[in-house]
Amino acid sequence: MPAAPAEARWWLPVAGAGELAAAAPLAVRVLGQDLVLWRDGAGGVHAFDDRCPHRGARLSLGRIVGDALQCAYHGWCFDGAGRCTRVPALPGFVPPAGHVVGAWQVAEAHGLLWVAREPPAPAPPMLAGVPARRVDCGDYVVGTSAPRVVENFLDTSHFAFVHEGWLGDAGHAEVPDYRVEPTADGRPQVLHYRAWQPRAAAAARGGAWVDYRYEVLGPYAALLVKQPAAGPDDPALAVSDAYAVFACPLDDERTRVWFVQFTSDEATPQAELQAFQDAIFGQDRPVLESQRPRRLPLAGGELHSAADRLSAAYRRWLQQQGVSFGTC
Repeated sequence: MPAAPAEARWWLPVAGAGELAAAAPLAVRVLGQDLVLWRDGAGGVHAFDDRCPHRGARLSLGRIVGDALQCAYHGWCFDGAGRCTRVPALPGFVPPAGHVVGAWQVAEAHGLLWVAREPPAPAPPMLAGVPARRVDCGDYVVGTSAPRVVENFLDTSHFAFVHEGWLGDAGHAEVPDYRVEPTADGRPQVLHYRAWQPRAAAAARGGAWVDYRYEVLGPYAALLVKQPAAGPDDPALAVSDAYAVFACPLDDERTRVWFVQFTSDEATPQAELQAFQDAIFGQDRPVLESQRPRRLPLAGGELHSAADRLSAAYRRWLQQQGVSFGTC
């Protein structure tokens, strides 16, 4: 099987769970590699390199036969572990152990299907303490690298300019002092950041101070938790919204992005919440696609200020993790 990039040890989202039908395989792409997803007879999901090891045809052109994926070219069949179980041209032939296709681990979480070669954890990023209602937003395909997308999500000083009238305004452009602290396993996080927002959420009808908490979940994923700033007579306001960005690095400079919202807002229709996120990302997209280089520079070449300390910490962490896909 072809060597996978080092980033393949992380769980990476590749498709919405609803995209994968029971009757047909699904072609996806991640880290510059083509994969195929398919469901067996019991509904279990499997992921292979989208290349038959026999003559290199795309397995996503094949079909599902019982608990096997059959290649469309010569009919070779592969079980859920990637082992060849049948060669129709040789009915009595027992395929040897070396007749295998490259298999990836698969998991379902947050409405998405995730893959990894050798994940460091048994499951994709878990999100503790977020509201129960989940709203899936996207997907969006954007012409830039996955680290650029995540860094933009972590960046606060663009609110007053890119999202003026929505998440910020020119009268509140100053970035307050804040601290970046590592999680127990060293990922960057900001436990408290306060921002003035003219319209912090889809249902908002006026401006408010909002308390933010940021956490880097992985090389291509991050979480933002938002709650109204508690006043002196209301010290225990519950978390109202959390947003996770899950980026699939299709190629070094092309990314598929999902935003998953968790909210205590039970009244606003889902379509309105999704339209709000569409509008926000629509403001981000032209800026993201204008950035040069498209890959995130980790070795210099861009200037920093104290307002950029979270994105700078994210870049250092990527370096420490040896992330090279989508960086330069």
